[in-house]
Amino acid sequence: MKTIKLIAIFLSLAVLTWNCASKDAEEEAKEEPKNGLEALQKLGEEAERMSKEGPKETVDPKLLKELLPADADGLKRKEASSEKSAAMGFGVSTAKASYRDDNGQDIDVNITDVAGMGVALMGMAAWSMASIDKETETGYEKTTEYKGHKAFEKYNTQSKNGEISVIVANRYIVQVEGRDVDMDKIKSVLDDIDLDKLADIK
Repeated sequence: MKTIKLIAIFLSLAVLTWNCASKDAEEEAKEEPKNGLEALQKLGEEAERMSKEGPKETVDPKLLKELLPADADGLKRKEASSEKSAAMGFGVSTAKASYRDDNGQDIDVNITDVAGMGVALMGMAAWSMASIDKETETGYEKTTEYKGHKAFEKYNTQSKNGEISVIVANRYIVQVEGRDVDMDKIKSVLDDIDLDKLADIK
């Protein structure tokens, strides 16, 4: 139900921003938006592209589930699931797993397919439209690259909570979240996911 609500929100946002599309879409698409207005323009351009190309089918979520690691750098997998939801012709496929130990260490892995629906991609990974590099006394957050893919990292050194998210093939979002773990452990779990194999799934 939550997934369907998300799809509805993304589609509503696309309609509201339809008229914001720029005439120089091809040139501007190569650059990251510099402000909120440019971000809205990109959403409008994406909505126009979607209307021309029509909806695309998301992959079988069981294929995504097969890519979930059997363990998370020593943490046992406690549960794993996959799901496919659709609304108004647009769908989202997801696979997720939870890993934990008896000492409070906890890691969640999510793999989501939005079938190249850029509006949904922007909504679920807003950081992909920005350049972020923030550091405080208790941690950091930044946009970066991971094995050639656009990525986002965030970590709190006090709570030892963090996450890393990666966009693959402009349709998949891979997210690894950890609680009471080192950032190296979170990245190690991401290393265990075959992103090349994921990119080849159509």
